[in-house]
Amino acid sequence: MTRSSLQPALPAILLALASLASCASIDITRDTQTSGRFESTGTAFTILSIDLPKPALNIARDNAADARLTNMQVTDIERTPDLGSWDWLLDILGVRYVRIAGTWGFTGQEPGNGAQGQ
Repeated sequence: MTRSSLQPALPAILLALASLASCASIDITRDTQTSGRFESTGTAFTILSIDLPKPALNIARDNAADARLTNMQVTDIERTPDLGSWDWLLDILGVRYVRIAGTWGFTGQEPGNGAQGQ
């Protein structure tokens, strides 16, 4: 009986396919009736400078935009891992994780609403 040539490589192929899937999440908190904070994350697999399915930052931003919150302002972006000038190593083969955080809505303290002059 002969053995299939793919059988020894099957675990590696399955691991590679599982790594290609992206992952995203969002956490929304309400501070007032019309405003609050949000935190969105995205994960992407990179091989030979190609982000699959798309860059992790875009995944996190798209995920936050899909929540359709009014007046979203991104205040913090965290990329992991961040190797600085050595980031090109992750372009060969790597997994990138991005977390964006910010505020949404209107608190009544925004400039131009007339509340400050009274």
